[in-house]
This record gives sequence, C-alpha cells and structure tokens, in this order.
Amino acid sequence: QVQLVESGGGLVQPGGSLRLSCAASRIIVNNYAMGWYRQTPGKQRELVALVTVGGTTNYADSVKGRFTISRDNAKNTVYLQMNSLKPEDTAVYYCNAQQWSVNYWGQGTQVTVSS
Repeated sequence: QVQLVESGGGLVQPGGSLRLSCAASRIIVNNYAMGWYRQTPGKQRELVALVTVGGTTNYADSVKGRFTISRDNAKNTVYLQMNSLKPEDTAVYYCNAQQWSVNYWGQGTQVTVSS
C-alpha cells in the first residue's frame, strides 16, 4: 500500500520558518510529480508547490520567493521549506504524488501561523 507521510507542521509566529517532510513508501518519488497542496475550511485545496519528474519546480504566486520544494531521492522524501510565514499560510498541508491518472495523497499536517 502506497503511503505518503507528512510531518513538520506546527505553530509558528509570523515571519518564522517551518520545513515539511513527505516520506513515501511503495513508490519512488523520483518517478512522480510531487506536490504540496493546502486547504483551509470552506475552501478548495490549492497547489502550493510542485516538482516534476524532470526537476522543474512551480509555485503558487502567493508563496514565490518564500517557499522551496525539494526532493531527496536517497531518502525517498520531498520537502517544503517555508520561510517568512504569514497568517494567511495557515492551513492543512497535503503531500501529493501524481503519475499519469494516478494520484496519491498524504493525511495532511496542520500549519498554524499566529502570534
């Protein structure tokens, strides 16, 4: 059974940093487009950052220059480094792996940015 396990969420003050991790099992992250999405109550899940199989990265405009997605093939893990966090970054963050029509999701990790 494929598993994507997120970790690293928590409570942080505005301007602070967090690093989210997504550890994958039974898939090889290098063979998938790996993404981080986030969702707040009453809103649709939105793409935050994506790294393609070829290594190209894409970011939502709202996080460009602050967030960085990376992939460690040796650890089969994807990261999201989040700097200069803002209250509007508060959400549940989900890891996603996509290959053609196949999609896998993690269980999500809560990020709360508040003073």
